[in-house]
Amino acid sequence: MMDLVLPDKVHDESRQGEALVLEQPVTGKNNGRKLYIESYGCAMNFSDSEIVASILAEQGFETTGDHNMADVIFINTCSIRENAETRVRNRLKEFAITKVKNPGLVVGVLGCMAERLKSKFLEEEKLVDVVVGPDAYRDLPNLIDQVDSGQKAVNVLLSREETYADISPVRLNSNGINAFVSIMRGCDNMCSFCVVPFTRGRERSRDPQSIVAECTDLFDKGYREVTLLGQNVDSYKWKMPHPTLSKGEGSDEQDGQDAKQVLSFGEDLGEAFISLYQLAYRLACRRYRLSLSLS
Repeated sequence: MMDLVLPDKVHDESRQGEALVLEQPVTGKNNGRKLYIESYGCAMNFSDSEIVASILAEQGFETTGDHNMADVIFINTCSIRENAETRVRNRLKEFAITKVKNPGLVVGVLGCMAERLKSKFLEEEKLVDVVVGPDAYRDLPNLIDQVDSGQKAVNVLLSREETYADISPVRLNSNGINAFVSIMRGCDNMCSFCVVPFTRGRERSRDPQSIVAECTDLFDKGYREVTLLGQNVDSYKWKMPHPTLSKGEGSDEQDGQDAKQVLSFGEDLGEAFISLYQLAYRLACRRYRLSLSLS
């Protein structure tokens, strides 16, 4: 059944600057170092912070909610408004006190603000050791090693292929029911008022197999609502042939339980609507809620 609803969209400002914490560290990987990561901006930034935490958890980092206990501090930033960047700069001033107490502390800026300012950020904010754009998070372990050796580190290369499809994000501050799943990145619209194509790069979509696998894993872990994310979700495209589904896969029932997918569409319904509906059908659920953003 398709449940078509038009919910009110309210941006949750209370989560801005939230410190994301992984409840249980990756077993057998502890290197004794702690990661503190704050996120600002859109839901994609919060989702990206989960990817960052996953990458560093594999390197033995534990997350902490207290920046005074951290060995590495990252701020995942937004560059859509001047106010967002001002908040980040003010927050960095607060971290300067922690840096004085712990000279070995690594402070990094991630995300859109890092991509917009690039190495200029290191000149403007002397406290910052690492500047990393949204497509370079795989390089974070190497960049941290570079800082440990006494150098500053920058990687703001944008990619036409990077979707982090093979990385299973850790779920930070999760309620165990709702989860974000990124299905595409970037934007090709080049709107005159928007910085996204220049900070997030060109559009590219995840392969549907990896999306289905991530959503199935979430269902098996008890999650019952998934929000599919992207800078421009309605432009999701996957040009390779879809794998043939076996009988019963993507069927109407999954252990007799309900689950729903929240899909957000914008202006281009056409082919993207069909592609996303077919993708939703592949997921292990029987109800879909299509949230249309009208303006």
